[in-house]
Amino acid sequence: MVTRSPAVNRPRSIGRSVPKKDAAAKVTGAALYVDDLSPEGLLHGATVRSEIPAGRITRIEFDSAFDWSQVTIVDHRDIPGNNCIALIEYDQPALVENEIRHADEPILLLAHPDREKLQQALRAVKVHCEPLEAVLTMERSIACARLVHATDNVQKRFLIQRGDLEAGFARAHKIVEREYRVGHQEHLYIENNGVIARMEADGSLVVEGSLQCPYYVHKALMHLMGLPAEKVRVVQTVTGGGFGGKEEYPSMISAHAALLARKSGRPVKLIYDRMEDIAATTKRHPAIVRHRSGVTEEGELVAQDIDVIMDGGAYVTLSPVVLSRGILHAGGPYRCPNVRITGRAVATNTPPNGAFRGFGAPQTLFAAELHMDHLAESLGMDPLEIRRRNLYRLGDVTPTGQVLRESVSASECLEKAVKVSGYVKRRKALDAANRKALARPAGKGPRKVRGIGLSLVHHGAGFTGSGEVKLASIASLDLSPEGRPRALAASTEIGQGTVTIFSQMIGDALQVSHDLVEVAQPDTLRVPNSGPTVASRTCMVVGGLLSQAAADMRARLLEFDPRGWSDDRSFRKLALRHLKERGALRIDRQYQPPSGIEWNDDTYTGDAYGVFAWACNVIEVEVDLDTGDARPVEVVTANDVGKAIHPRLAEGQIEGGVSQALGWAILEELRWKDGRVWNQQLTNYIIPTSMDCPPMKVIVVENPYSGGPFGAKGVGELPMDGPAPAVVAAVRHATGQWMDEIPISPERLLEKLARLEEALT
Repeated sequence: MVTRSPAVNRPRSIGRSVPKKDAAAKVTGAALYVDDLSPEGLLHGATVRSEIPAGRITRIEFDSAFDWSQVTIVDHRDIPGNNCIALIEYDQPALVENEIRHADEPILLLAHPDREKLQQALRAVKVHCEPLEAVLTMERSIACARLVHATDNVQKRFLIQRGDLEAGFARAHKIVEREYRVGHQEHLYIENNGVIARMEADGSLVVEGSLQCPYYVHKALMHLMGLPAEKVRVVQTVTGGGFGGKEEYPSMISAHAALLARKSGRPVKLIYDRMEDIAATTKRHPAIVRHRSGVTEEGELVAQDIDVIMDGGAYVTLSPVVLSRGILHAGGPYRCPNVRITGRAVATNTPPNGAFRGFGAPQTLFAAELHMDHLAESLGMDPLEIRRRNLYRLGDVTPTGQVLRESVSASECLEKAVKVSGYVKRRKALDAANRKALARPAGKGPRKVRGIGLSLVHHGAGFTGSGEVKLASIASLDLSPEGRPRALAASTEIGQGTVTIFSQMIGDALQVSHDLVEVAQPDTLRVPNSGPTVASRTCMVVGGLLSQAAADMRARLLEFDPRGWSDDRSFRKLALRHLKERGALRIDRQYQPPSGIEWNDDTYTGDAYGVFAWACNVIEVEVDLDTGDARPVEVVTANDVGKAIHPRLAEGQIEGGVSQALGWAILEELRWKDGRVWNQQLTNYIIPTSMDCPPMKVIVVENPYSGGPFGAKGVGELPMDGPAPAVVAAVRHATGQWMDEIPISPERLLEKLARLEEALT
């Protein structure tokens, strides 16, 4: 009799760039997106929206010349449950009853078997309104007592305090005050928002769609439709990108499709075109951030007084948690003994803002990094040197009182990026070249200058404070009928590689190949609630639970047969025998916080995150003095991700995040007219293409975190945080002009350059 020994020291897939498991289906067209699905009896849905930012509905007129016989019409009276989108606050109606709070707010829903006739039906509806005064800016919101029907224009407030602020300012050699502004940003995922809803014979509701967080939609539909949990099923279809834009908004479009399906008794597909998607869905929160900071003569930070204002739009959505992360990062990755950070999210009569990659941190880190440059300049100090003197190190304490106990890589990321980019020598070389270009008169040949700037940022991995504990996420691993290990989790694949890295982590923990592992489609009927696919938590938190479940499954199978398995084939034989003799095998693991983590939601003190990820960006920019065009020409970015489970995917996430941040810094600007998005199409909302993205040198730093699977932290959001301030610093170095507001449009830059021309003449 031959006895097998349990598999040990088998080749690991962790740290290897294995083939992406969903790639073949996507590149061959075999993958089916929601708009590829057409169930029998399908109706197409559409939304009638408001055209004004504030007002009251007086009358809705339906053109009698149009044939309405095949049109399903839904208004707020057709809602069987609560007319709200359940999220943090239950303040946003699924359909307007009377009061309009923002332009493009949904009022009516229509469905028709024919898409062309559906568009004709939309044009045959006229909503008559009494306009009311609209509050369209943060400044106006602060000045006003309240919006129409709002009890308070401030949606959320936060305060973080540490030390003695006045004593800190008394120690300061220099005190610098500045204001920084950042605008909206559109997600512009490749696939627009879309869902299909249908009612089953037993009265249950099924929604399939392009989304990030199935259980968010599940919760919203239960409240809207007045159904118990077991009567609502949400299934994620193949999804073409999200970036946070499909975190909370799919609850709205799913609600609309569900209401149409309920009233018509037929499946309803609701797909936004690009213009509607840009006009009506959530965006990155604009922000105004004011800094007053003091430094000693040696460049040591001694006091920071920071005020953050974010525009939440007409309804709360996720603004409280976006603001929370924003203020927790507002001081930057720098130690300071005396800090006060205040934050407010204010309401305006504009479409609600929501989740976006970085989730509030890019807004406040933009200000923090530029302010460090201003402080350095006030002291006649190099921007690199002031960062070296103040950056976080092991044992330092954050404004919330969190002691940084492990995986602190600010210095390592900074030094690696500076070395690879040749920052010091390059800065000196550009100084000399720019003096010649600036001396050349206009019209006497091209006048292009170059500058180099850097930024250093941190990003908390996972949910803030007690968020992960409150979620109590569960992930499971079972054996499929074919004897394969199968991951059961609500975490979604939206292009970032979830299916692949889950397979790698389970395979290594179970000591089988990643190819053998299945990852179940996120479906609330079949998978537990492992929490939303946000906050750089998928790999670190949910991947950690699945890795633990895999280790438990391995122990259970070895208990069943101590001979174990030597390869995938023998594993499947053993698994099938277990299924036959012992029955199903499923391991559930629920999140438990790492030991020593303490957080107080009332005082906003303690361990805001289990760990931080770190990044440094060094970016060189070329500026055309005659056109105002600022163009990044080279990027070096060092990112500490703990452990790169899949190096190529990690690099891809970093490259993508940097590209998105460069667009936010230079190209992307939402234009508004009377409270409506004016440039809601790709001809005039400009994002970077491959032709706009400069060469990038990506340095993946691995400083393992003891609380993450195989040492992993998060990577998805971190790359968004740092490029924008590095670009502004580079423009300052090239031209001598500060751009404390982004995007750096040619118009804004030319206005600043005009002052330079005046100084030179």
